[in-house]
Amino acid sequence: MKNPIPTQFAICLKNKGSDDLVVRKVYQIIPDETAKKKGLLRVVDESGEDYLYPANFFFLIALPQKIERTLQQRAVAA
Repeated sequence: MKNPIPTQFAICLKNKGSDDLVVRKVYQIIPDETAKKKGLLRVVDESGEDYLYPANFFFLIALPQKIERTLQQRAVAA
């Protein structure tokens, strides 16, 4: 069985020029090493799709497992 991709979450700190981001909202981050090297994060935004945004728009956070599981389940259901 394939290992699941680790899920990360981040709080949006700014959204200059990005209507699909809400400041102070928690977003799911999809691991993308190529984007990371360019100073970007792959974020599932308000459109429900993942797009690249400047990493300095976000602060990565660690969540308790129970909250992380709940957010993951809701993301899959959406």
